Amino acid sequence: MRGDGRVFQRGPVWWIAYYRNGEEFRERGGATKSAAKKKLNQRRAEIEGGQFVGPERERVTVGELLEALVAHLEIKGAKSLVSLRSHLVPVREWWSVTKAMDLTSVRVERFQAERLAAGKAAATVNREVGALRQALHLARKQGRLLTVPYFPMLREDNARQGFFEADEFDRLVASLPEWLADFARFGYITGWRKGEIAGLRWQDVDRTGMEVQLRTSKNGEGRSLPLDSHPDLIALVEGRWAAREFRRVDGAVGLSEFVFHRDGVPLREFRKTWASACRAAGVGNKHFHDFRRTAARNMVRAGVPQTVAMSITGHKTVSMFNRYNITSHDDRREALRRTAAHVASAPRSANKVIRMEAERATG
Repeated sequence: MRGDGRVFQRGPVWWIAYYRNGEEFRERGGATKSAAKKKLNQRRAEIEGGQFVGPERERVTVGELLEALVAHLEIKGAKSLVSLRSHLVPVREWWSVTKAMDLTSVRVERFQAERLAAGKAAATVNREVGALRQALHLARKQGRLLTVPYFPMLREDNARQGFFEADEFDRLVASLPEWLADFARFGYITGWRKGEIAGLRWQDVDRTGMEVQLRTSKNGEGRSLPLDSHPDLIALVEGRWAAREFRRVDGAVGLSEFVFHRDGVPLREFRKTWASACRAAGVGNKHFHDFRRTAARNMVRAGVPQTVAMSITGHKTVSMFNRYNITSHDDRREALRRTAAHVASAPRSANKVIRMEAERATG
């Protein structure tokens, strides 16, 4: 009967046909009629138990879902695509040919354990697993998966404690190549994210009105930066304007549309150059993101109202901004020094001291 499905033979292969919600499904049942009947009964049980996935979904691999995620983000023009591609490299190596239906929390934990054993930081592993999870959730929204397994995440301390003192920054800039030095200066002053600075185009810069417009950012909001509020910013932007020219491969002279570039190409990845400069400057293992933290702290110390500082750095919530307004060892030393001076200068009653000593003597 129609509701029970059927088995039929085509050549040496037996096939099965069955219905779910009025839709017919056909798939290979096996080399024998009995194997086909067994497969058909399995499908009936899945449909009746509400666990039916279907042959097409069963064949989907993790690699296919990762490709679909990349294509989806390309269409959306997601700024995170560059970093996501990097995080997907080990995920592809581990999961590419695995069927999505076979992906379990236990297998994810094995992946995490191997990555940690390879010396990767918990934050790095979480970004990789997060990319995998994002691909599966997208597949569920697209109807290619019915369920997504639980993804255990590792504990990480992503509230870094690094920032630049003024002399450290000066030494670092002196150690950076010219094409990266101005990029660092802009980040140190404004606290903007690396991606925001890298994507800055001359069409966003009003040199006459002394203003820079950031049209989009990580928090989904644009913001403006007045150049005439900081003399170093004016000089920096004018210097970048003079450095627009670059030599093309064919020898012709071109003008970069990006404010910060290297041979016309926007600055994206410069980890090796950055690490070498940090070693040469003797500032330790610092990150470009430390400029963001440093700018927030410098503004607060200078008495800039928190809401104004947040409008410059682009922090959307007070809690996130406060994570960057951290104190240094010198801050704590100065706080204790001032406290000690205050206590020492507090008025004391000599009579009380004498009375207590007298009471001890007569007691």
